Amino acid sequence: MEEFEWIDDCFRVYKTQYGLWHSVMKDGRELVTGLSEQVCIRMTRFYLKGQQEGWGAGNSRVVNDGVVGGKL
Repeated sequence: MEEFEWIDDCFRVYKTQYGLWHSVMKDGRELVTGLSEQVCIRMTRFYLKGQQEGWGAGNSRVVNDGVVGGKL
């Protein structure tokens, strides 16, 4: 089994073949994509803090629910 460096004992980051950085939880859930390792870590911490404390109604909104309606 491959060993990873877990940040805050919660998530890890890895670099893709295209040079972007992704963060992933221990359960395999992908979280954030960033242009650099430090940005990815910082934004993942921000994202997880928002999830933990609850996002305010004025701070976030759903732009698209991802459902395609109609016939394709």
